[in-house]
Amino acid sequence: MTPTCASLEAEYAALTFPRFAEAEAQALGAQLIALAGTAPVVINIRTPDRVYFHAALPGSAPLNDLWIKRKSNTALLFQLPSFLVGARNREAGHLLSRNGLAEADYADNGGAVPIKVAGVGVVACATVSGLPQAEDHALVVAAMQAFLAG
Repeated sequence: MTPTCASLEAEYAALTFPRFAEAEAQALGAQLIALAGTAPVVINIRTPDRVYFHAALPGSAPLNDLWIKRKSNTALLFQLPSFLVGARNREAGHLLSRNGLAEADYADNGGAVPIKVAGVGVVACATVSGLPQAEDHALVVAAMQAFLAG
């Protein structure tokens, strides 16, 4: 079942970090690797201008790195999960190009979730590519939830 915009909004609202810097990025990255198991994915955690964590697991492909860039660009620009941006666009019959965004640089497929800090806002983005978009998204969310549960 495809999640609704409302369920994706509620899910993201619950994902607020008390703080986030290099140490938390490394720990979240390790959590993502553990949850990914043998899945052929690329994992990336970055700010708009700096990569904190990157791992290409066995079976992933260079194309996954391009998807990482495009999905995380979307999540960081809209400050929303890329899956939610895509759901809203599909619901309204819109494309990202409506906002003047090039398909080579942005994608509204699931898998990129912004990392927001209480009292600060969005500071980074965690992204997975290599599975169907709903699974990419679910993997990032599950890792964030596990990290926050601590």
